[in-house]
Amino acid sequence: MRIAAATRSPTCVILPNDVQLLPYDEPSMAHGYTHTGVGFPVESGIPDEEGVRRAATVLNAGRKVAILAGAGALAATEELIAVADVLGGGIAKALLGKAAVPDDLPFVTGSIGLLGTKPSWNLMKECDTLLMVGSCFPYSEFLPVPGRARGVQIDINGSNLSLRYPMEVNLQGDSRQTLRALLPLLIRKTDRTWQKEIEKDVAQWWNVLDARAMTEANPLNPQRVFRELSARLPDRAIITSDSGSVANWYARDIQLREGMMGSLSGGLASMGAGTPYAIAAKMAYPDRTVIACMGDGAMQMNGLNEMITISKYWRQWKTPHLIVLVLNNQDLNQVTWEERIQLGAGKTNSTQKIPDFPYHKYAELLGLKGIYVDDPEKVGTAWDEALAADSPVILEARTDPDVPPLPPHVTMEQARHFLSMLPADPERGSVMKNTFRQLLSSFRPARRRK
Repeated sequence: MRIAAATRSPTCVILPNDVQLLPYDEPSMAHGYTHTGVGFPVESGIPDEEGVRRAATVLNAGRKVAILAGAGALAATEELIAVADVLGGGIAKALLGKAAVPDDLPFVTGSIGLLGTKPSWNLMKECDTLLMVGSCFPYSEFLPVPGRARGVQIDINGSNLSLRYPMEVNLQGDSRQTLRALLPLLIRKTDRTWQKEIEKDVAQWWNVLDARAMTEANPLNPQRVFRELSARLPDRAIITSDSGSVANWYARDIQLREGMMGSLSGGLASMGAGTPYAIAAKMAYPDRTVIACMGDGAMQMNGLNEMITISKYWRQWKTPHLIVLVLNNQDLNQVTWEERIQLGAGKTNSTQKIPDFPYHKYAELLGLKGIYVDDPEKVGTAWDEALAADSPVILEARTDPDVPPLPPHVTMEQARHFLSMLPADPERGSVMKNTFRQLLSSFRPARRRK
């Protein structure tokens, strides 16, 4: 266990069945026996003083500071906020770092990458200084152009340093401890123009997301399902997401507040992680509301079986509040959109279309609560019912597979592929209609709902 924690790498621990059943005896002082201790030392993880001073010099010289926080910064929330406040910068988040800082802070731009936000794109493309904390974000096209921004990186794993961007200063250490050592050396920016631009961009973006969520779809716009949930999330809720198009809506439309947690298979993008992650979260925090966000493909892969596990254990939990949201669109939706945008080909029905299944009725077979919604005006009520239920819930939302997960920045190649695939796509009419609605709402966003 100590090796696994120290190396942060896949580690196999085998406890044979017969060993588990043996009574404990002190090991002999003989060849082949070992005497180990329990516990794991707390890491100080503070880089050398000279490195911290050089990092402060770079950051203090920056006029437009951008911070990118990843999973390694989840325990450094207060420090990240303090650094952004002193430097007058903005904070973008890698997908696994979504809970590192609350989304309701005005200078937090949200997720970065293909599933990210336009403010995060603008933050990275316009900054002159990049501070990367606890992240190994791999998609260089979403980072500053090398040479346009000076870089400082903090990571406990030395192999991650300068791996994704040519950093000027690399600090190997714990994110929280390193930021604490760095803060007293930072000089407060008196010119807040950059941060005000970020905040204006973020405020407008939330209005865009609200407008996109409220656009018409057949029958449900998946973004509305997530926006209605976001407005109702109880304090300290834990959200898990599966891979697929559901991860787009989790990344953009869910607004995590302070004290909330969230995760998904961000490193491997493996389907089927959403329900096991939710069960693990509920086992670890039995008093907290846990919500798993699933696509129907992943739900059919292993989510249905995991519901049997939930039905077995839920009465042992302090509260019954575990909700499994299933977006039923009968489509392996993320790959369908990859076919359209990355390949310039239409949807392949033979591989992408999956069977319909009554997920909410399956919940009832297991003695759980099932809720079905296909009316946009009843989505909020469905969430209220699910959050108040006295047993775990499957909330089945009949969503439109042709609502496009628009990237934060559309390239010429993506636009060209979209146009070239239309003649071959069996759902081109619906795709064109939904895409036009989403684009129009992006340019004419409504004022944000309270």
